[in-house]
Amino acid sequence: MNGQTATARAAWKPDINPWIIACTVMLATFMEVLDTSIANVALPHIAGSLSASVDESTWVLTSYLVSNAIVLPLTGWFSTLFGRKRFYMACVAIFTVSSFLCGLAPNLGALVILRVIQGAGGGGLQPVSQAILVESFEQEQQGMAMAVYGMGVVVAPIIGPTLGGWITDNYSWRWIFFINIPVGILALLMTSTLIKDPPYLVRKGLKDGLKIDFVGLGLLSVGLGFLQVMLDKGQRDDWFSSHFIVACAILAIIGLVGVGIWELRQKEPIIDLRLLKDKNFSVSTFTMFALGVVLYGTTVLLPILVQTLMGYTAEWSGLVLSPGAVLTMFTMPLVGWLLGRFEARWLVVWGLIVLSVGMFELAHINLTVSFWTLVLIWCISRFGLGFLFVPINVMAFAFVPREKTNNATGIINVARNIGGSVGISLVTTLQARRAQVHQNILVAHLTPYNHTYQSMLDGAARMLESAGSNATQALEQAHALLYSQLVRQASILSFVDVFWLLAMTCLGMIPLMFLMKKMRPQKGRVPVH
Repeated sequence: MNGQTATARAAWKPDINPWIIACTVMLATFMEVLDTSIANVALPHIAGSLSASVDESTWVLTSYLVSNAIVLPLTGWFSTLFGRKRFYMACVAIFTVSSFLCGLAPNLGALVILRVIQGAGGGGLQPVSQAILVESFEQEQQGMAMAVYGMGVVVAPIIGPTLGGWITDNYSWRWIFFINIPVGILALLMTSTLIKDPPYLVRKGLKDGLKIDFVGLGLLSVGLGFLQVMLDKGQRDDWFSSHFIVACAILAIIGLVGVGIWELRQKEPIIDLRLLKDKNFSVSTFTMFALGVVLYGTTVLLPILVQTLMGYTAEWSGLVLSPGAVLTMFTMPLVGWLLGRFEARWLVVWGLIVLSVGMFELAHINLTVSFWTLVLIWCISRFGLGFLFVPINVMAFAFVPREKTNNATGIINVARNIGGSVGISLVTTLQARRAQVHQNILVAHLTPYNHTYQSMLDGAARMLESAGSNATQALEQAHALLYSQLVRQASILSFVDVFWLLAMTCLGMIPLMFLMKKMRPQKGRVPVH
C-alpha cells in the first residue's frame, strides 16, 4: 500500500453524524443477539405447542447457533463479493423474513429449518455492524464506538430470558419472533438511506477473479457445525460415552484443523487467519473467547440456581439479572470515555478483578440468600464486565489495517460466540458432576450412627405424625424429606464450586494483558491504524 492510499483511507469520513450510523447498525444487531437467548425460557411452551419433547425442542436453539457460527467468520468474504452494505441489508432482510415465518411454524421440523435460515441471516449482522462502527468514528472516539457495540452484544443476551419469559407468559411464544419484524423493517429503511461503503472497500465479484473456496467453506461448516452440536448435546448424552458425541468431536477436530491448514495456504482465504499473527489481535481474540465463557456461563447458571433451588419463576429469575444488565449498559459509555485517559489494559485488569470479586461472592451464597443480595452481587459482577468488552475490542483493532476490519470482526465475534457455547456446556456439566460428588460425600453421613441425623429424623417423624400420618408412613416421609434436603445442599455446593472456578478463570486472564503492545493514550486519542 502506498502512502497516498493509506492517507486516503485514514482520512475517509462518513457523510453523516457517526452516532446516527451507530443507532442504525445497532438496531438489527441488538435484535439478532437478543434472539440467541430469548427463546431459552420458551422451550417448554414451544414443545407443548408443537407436540414435541423438551429435549427435541432444544434443536430450536442449536440450529440457530450452528448456522450463526458458520456465517460469522465468512462476513469479510461475503462483503467483498456483494459489497458490505448490500450484504448487511440482505442479512437484515433474511433475518426479518425468517423471524416472521418462525412465528408461523406449524411443526417443530419447520421451525428448526427456519431457525437455520434465521441464524444464517443473523450471523453477518454482528461483525459487519462492528466494522461499520470502527470505521465511522474518529480515532479518539473508538472507545465510545465499541461501547455502543458492547451495549448491544453484552446486554441483549442478559435481558433476553427476562423478555422471553414475560412475552411467553403473557402472550405466546410466537411473539418472541414476531417482535423482530418492525425492528427489521426500520433497520432496512435506515440502512438503505444512511449507510455507505467507504471507497477503499473494493467490491470484487466472481467475474473479477474472486474464487469460491469450496474446500475452506466445507471444512469450516463441518468444524463449527459439529463443534456446536457436540457442545449443545454433550451433557445430555453423557459426553464421550456417547458414540454420537465422539463422532461429532472427531469431525469438529478434522474440520477446524483442516480449515486452519488450508486457509493459511490460500492467497485469498475465505477466513484471513493471518490476522492472528498480530499479538494484540490474537491475545484479544483469546480473551474474548474466555469472556464469552464467563458471560454466557454465568447468565445460564444463576437462573437455573434460583429456579430449581429457590422456587423463583422464570420472570423473577430474569429480574435478578436485569439490574446488572442496566448497570453494564451505563458503565460502557463511561469506559469509552476512560479509554482516552487510561491505557486499555489497565481498564481490563480492573474489570477482571471486579468480575472475579462478584464471582467469589456468588461462591459464598446459600439457600437462604435474599433476592436483593443476589441482585447486588450480580450487579458487582456486571459492573466489572462493563470494563472488559470495550477495551478488549479497542486493543484488538488497534493495529489491524482498516481494509481488514471485516475479516477481523468476523474472527473475534465467532471467538466470543464459541466461548459462550463452551461456557454453557462447561458450567452445566460441572454443576451436574459436582452435585453427584457432593451428594456422595453427604450421603455417607446419613447413618443410624450419626446422632445429628438421627435426631433430625426423629424430629421430622414426630412432626409428620402430628400432621396425621401413622408411625410407619411418618418415618418413610421423614427419610424422603431429609434426603431431598441433602440433594438441595449438594446442588447448591455444586453451584458454589462452578462460581469459584469462573472467578479463578477471571483472575487467570489478567497476566494476558501484559502480553499486549503498549497503547498509551495521548490527548484522548486511541491509536487505531
